[in-house]
Formats: sequence, C-alpha cells, structure tokens
Amino acid sequence: EPFGYMPPPPLNGSWTTTLARVLSSAQPASKGDAVTFLSLNNLADNPGAVKTGRRVGRGIGSSKGKTSGRGHKGQNSRAGGGVRPTFEGGQTPLFKRLPKRGFTNNHAEPMVPINVGKLQDYIDMGRLPVPKEGDDPLTMVDLVNAGITKASTIKHGVKLLGDGADRLRSPIRIEISRASTSAIDAIEAAGGEITTVHYNRLALRALLLPHKFEILPKRAMPPPRLLTYYTSWENRGYLCPKVQLRKLKDTSSPDSPPDVAPETISTTANTEIDEKKN
Repeated sequence: EPFGYMPPPPLNGSWTTTLARVLSSAQPASKGDAVTFLSLNNLADNPGAVKTGRRVGRGIGSSKGKTSGRGHKGQNSRAGGGVRPTFEGGQTPLFKRLPKRGFTNNHAEPMVPINVGKLQDYIDMGRLPVPKEGDDPLTMVDLVNAGITKASTIKHGVKLLGDGADRLRSPIRIEISRASTSAIDAIEAAGGEITTVHYNRLALRALLLPHKFEILPKRAMPPPRLLTYYTSWENRGYLCPKVQLRKLKDTSSPDSPPDVAPETISTTANTEIDEKKN
C-alpha cells in the first residue's frame, strides 16, 4: 500500500541518509486515512527559499527610508538621472579613441551569389527544369520558384559563380544579371548557354512579381557605366553583336536564313551605345 506524504528533506545531510530515516519511520496508511501525493497544486518551494525584496521609502526602520539609499542631491539621486553605460567620467570614451576604418558605399548594387554546383543539385532533385530545345531560357524567376533564393532577397540581381563546376553536367540555358568567367566556362563546357541581362529595379520587380502590374513595363537599357559590361563578349552581354546573332540563329529554323544580317545587328547595337554615350 502507498505510504503517506513524505516531507522535504532538510538542507543538511545526504539524500541517502535522509531517505533511509524517513522510510524507516514511515507507517503504512490505514484504509480510512487520506493519501496526499506531490502534484502541481501542492508543489511549493522549501521554507526560506524565496526571500522578499526590501522595499524602499518605508521609514528609517527599514534601513531604506528617507533618501532610499540614494544619498543627498546629485545626478544619481534624481528621477531618471544617471549616466550612460559607456560614460568614463569625462575622459574620451573608448568608441572615440578607436580610429574609423572603411566606409559604406551608398551606390553599391550587391548581387545574390549562386554557384553552378547549386543549380546542378536542384536539377538532380527535380526542382529546377532543364530547358529543352525551343523553350525559353531559365531566368531569375525560375530560381525563385525552385526555392534557390527568395524574391525579397534579390534587390539588384543575381550573380552566377563557378563553385561546383566539376559537378555541373546538365546543358543549361540561362539569363542572369552577372556571371563570373569560371561560371561561363563551366556552363558552356557542359553544352549550355549563358547570357547576362540588365534589369533595373522596376524591370526586376516586373520579372519576379508580374502579378503586381496591370501592364508590364518595358525593360530599360543599362546606364552608361554598365554598357561596357553588357556589350562585352567575355561577359556574354545581351547587347553584344555575337550574342544577338547567336540568339537569332536559335530562334530561326535551320532551313531558312535569318531575316537580319549580322552587320545590321552590329550596326544597331553600336548605334544604341553611341546614343547612350551622347
């Protein structure tokens, strides 16, 4: 039969000695006695475990009366008085003694970095489709839909990097904001194509969140400081004549010749560049 309520052991002495003494002196409960078990409704601290805090301003007998331990006058005796945690008595504080280093570039356009190895991982998981012949290339919205990054994270664009190039084996056709030389070489070595395309803030929002627009705005030309990047073949810029000719060959059938000659493409691109520079 169960024993009666066991009182808490004293603070001194070992638990083994106390438990043996309590068990030896405990008597079995009779059938008419109520048995009390330790539960949440009778759980309490030991006597003296919680000490009531001393109240200030309750007379001289409380040892914290009159000025309540603040003394007479002064900055620390006033309500709301005191000094800041870093105050050093008037001498030059530490945060002013240390020199400044670096600066924050207000004109920076940080890109979201994504490696080509990560693209291959998501392709293997089946979350990122590989464009077939005749399909549109992958864009940043496809990367968002696959879960590689978030639309709210992309503020200025995405830059493709070459980490994991040894694992890339799928022929990817992709349009991205920026790309490193190693990423370009890795994608083209796997049989894919890459094109760097400029998106301003409005065009980027229209690409990632098209449901926010009743009429999608046209994509703006890059500013003059970025024209050199997007007209370079090394960067596979979309304004490069060779890239435009490659895109024209992909869209046209193999039997029919292209409607626009390469010289026309080159002349048109150079004219747009000259107009931007002027």
